[in-house]
Amino acid sequence: MIRVGRNWVGPIRIALTLFGFPFCLCTSGIRPLTSFSSYQFAARVSKSLSTSGCSLCVLPPSVFTMSCSAPHIKARCPKYPGSETQRFPVPDDKVDWNTDWPQYRPVSYTAPSVLIKPVWADQDIRSFSPRFNALDGNVDRRSHEGDYRVEQGMPLNPRGRTGLTGRGLLGRWGPNHAADPIVTRWKRDSAGQQVSHPVSKLPVLQFVSIKRRDCGEWAIPGGMVDPGELVSLTLQREFSEEALNSLAASPQDRERIHERITQLFNSPGLEVFKGYVDDPRNNDNSWMETVAVNFHDDTGNSVSELPLQAGDDAGQVHWIDLDSVLSLYASHSQFLEVVAKERHAHW
Repeated sequence: MIRVGRNWVGPIRIALTLFGFPFCLCTSGIRPLTSFSSYQFAARVSKSLSTSGCSLCVLPPSVFTMSCSAPHIKARCPKYPGSETQRFPVPDDKVDWNTDWPQYRPVSYTAPSVLIKPVWADQDIRSFSPRFNALDGNVDRRSHEGDYRVEQGMPLNPRGRTGLTGRGLLGRWGPNHAADPIVTRWKRDSAGQQVSHPVSKLPVLQFVSIKRRDCGEWAIPGGMVDPGELVSLTLQREFSEEALNSLAASPQDRERIHERITQLFNSPGLEVFKGYVDDPRNNDNSWMETVAVNFHDDTGNSVSELPLQAGDDAGQVHWIDLDSVLSLYASHSQFLEVVAKERHAHW
């Protein structure tokens, strides 16, 4: 079992508070019975820390009491990930598009990897006319947050200003849709009995986690929804490729993996979250949204019996105990907190 720790970064919080900046430093079938929008989600969680290569963010308590008025934090990180580009600083009181701010001069940046026109990216906005807030051919440009504003042919981030225009590292103008499959099982001892936490006395859940190659942080295995692809298929595909390395498996093993995965992913899943993700890759015209769904192997005789093997995008893959001390990529710790509470497990 791998335990991922969380470090305290109080001095950073204090320093940034003194200057009035967001507490952020960056370096690089579904059952919707408990589905939280990103607004509700922000009010529910209490703290988010990421302490490795991708980001380091400390969110102040006020973020989680402001509900729908909570400004995004990581999307305003001063240095855009994977580049030397610095965002135009945006204070909390200037995030909302409805706040008049004639002095706003965002920096324009689109990564070279996007400009070379890969198949997963849109063209330059001046060379075509995308249908925003609609299904545009096979590309879904609708937002989980509802209709977003479009001004002068450009979509506007539904959460407000970020200090940067263009697409950055993201391929699509407007929402970029992802899916995060949270696969869990009960932790069991050598006799097959459920293990309870010594303090909370609640049963311990384990989830499949990958270590991202791009930044070294542990994360839920997820990825982008392909054009025309159902989210349910994205969830299954991404888990198979990232956690079981199905692409490198023999035809016989691939068939066995597909059978077990299909069995689990055809079970009623628990939709944990759907909406806007406060991601350091976001900008004024392009942003991340996701659907996070929990698929639980209750008896331990489904995916639990398959050997985990990291795919191309993952450095390592392990079953990890759910615990409040976890430090994971982006908002993944908060997704897991919801899962633990809904499954009446230790957190």
